[in-house]
Amino acid sequence: MPAIDIEPLPGEGQPAPSQAQPAPQAAAQPQRIKNPIAEFAGIDKITGRIITFDVYVDETVQFGALQVTPRVCYSRPENEEPKTDSFVEVDEITLDRKIRRIFTGWMFAESPGLNAVEHAVYDVWLKACKQKSDVPAPEAAKTN
Repeated sequence: MPAIDIEPLPGEGQPAPSQAQPAPQAAAQPQRIKNPIAEFAGIDKITGRIITFDVYVDETVQFGALQVTPRVCYSRPENEEPKTDSFVEVDEITLDRKIRRIFTGWMFAESPGLNAVEHAVYDVWLKACKQKSDVPAPEAAKTN
């Protein structure tokens, strides 16, 4: 295969030092709020029941045969475009009482179908990140 020389189009590339202009200031980065609580929704496909539950970051909550553990939960201020995401680990407790990791990754509240946990009996997805919950804080969080 012959080599192809690619040259920049006029206006592309680096200007000569005498033509160098100051770099434009970077646009302000959107603020990211770190939240202590992730709010999930889960469906039991057998009963058709949908449940909403809060989980503190780095704590584990069991939903049916699944154990859900959020590691971080980020959101943005109300005056910015909504973007809520959480890094989550989900384990399944098998019938022989072994724990098997079935999901590790980011969940996005604005796109629940993108990285929701789909299980034969249970589905789980992120709904929101929150600062407060009616669920009491775990003992380790209270003492810190």
